[in-house]
Parts: sequence; structure tokens; C-alpha cells
Amino acid sequence: MQKNNSKLIIKELNNLYPNAKCELKHRSHFQLLIAVILSAQTTDEKVNKVTCILFDKYKDAFSLSNANLKEVEKIIKPIGLYHNKAKNIVAVSKILVDEYKGKVPNDRTALESLPGVGRKTANIILNNCFNEPTFAVDTHVSRVSKRLKIASDNDDVKVIEEKLMTFFPKSSWGKLHHQFIFFGRYKCKAIKPDCLDCPLSTICGKAS
Repeated sequence: MQKNNSKLIIKELNNLYPNAKCELKHRSHFQLLIAVILSAQTTDEKVNKVTCILFDKYKDAFSLSNANLKEVEKIIKPIGLYHNKAKNIVAVSKILVDEYKGKVPNDRTALESLPGVGRKTANIILNNCFNEPTFAVDTHVSRVSKRLKIASDNDDVKVIEEKLMTFFPKSSWGKLHHQFIFFGRYKCKAIKPDCLDCPLSTICGKAS
């Protein structure tokens, strides 16, 4: 049954979102890393509005590492938590310059040691920048996983990630991550989900 459900989910999400990809605007691995750090507890749309200004002034780790903290705070203030986020992205930039010649490392341990970077952010970078098979779990992925009965209501993000990687073939993880986000963001919403004509309603815990 689970194998059949995994195939069904892949099929229907491919139909709904065949070209799902990261919606954070960036032109380099560094810019994506900074954008993902800034995206905590806010929307990609809001992040894109501030990063278009931020990256115009600070294009790489070298320029951002030398930035005035107050100027960075002023730019990113609209996304909230700007004091800590500004401090983190400047600190990350300095570490990248000092230890990695300004480049984003292709290494989970190195990534997770950076200020403001946890497992989810590391997974996103490893997948989007280095094509590593990962399945990052954010609030959308968590909600959809539970509603589709892949995960239990009390599972934490690490357990959800492990269950997703067991449930789906490895080759599908990266794309499914984005498709789960799109599905959770635009259809299977936290409040007032659009259940009408949902192709996955037969296996949805909320619809049953």
C-alpha cells in the first residue's frame, strides 16, 4: 500500500508542479545560502524583496563580510528578526572568506557549523547547489507529510525527513522537496486548504 501511495503522490505532484524549483532569487551558491538563512520564519516573497537590494550592494561573501551591520539591518528589516539575521549573514560571510576562499562548502558538517544554518538549510544548499540527494523539511513539507500519512502528528523534523527518505526513491527527493512546498503553499494550506478536486484526497488524513 505504501509503495502504491508513493507512486501516486509522485505522479500527481508531477502533474501539478512539473517544474517546481526554489523560489528564492539568487545568482550564486553564496546568495542562495544567505537567502535561505533570511527565509526563516518569513516568506520567500518577502525575502526576495530585500535580497534584490542586499545583493545589489553586497554580491558576494567578500563584500558582505565587510558590510556595516547597521546598513545590513536597515535593508533586511522588513523580514523580521533582522538583528540576529544581519549578525548571522555577516558572520557567515566572514567565515566563508577566512576558511573557504569565499565559497560555500559542499560539506554538511561545515555548513551546519555556520551561524544561522541548521539541518534544513544545509539540506537545501546540498541539493540545490551540489545536486546531493536530500529532503529538506520545512513547515509546508511537515504539514503535507502528516496529512498524507507519511509521518505522524508528533514526529519532529528529523523523523519526518527519515520517513520521507524511506517512503520515496532517492532519485525523487530533491524535486519532491520543492513539490511538497508548492503543494503546501498553494493547495494544502495550513488554514482553509483547497481540498476541492485534490488528487490526493483519497490518502489524506484531513480529508478522511
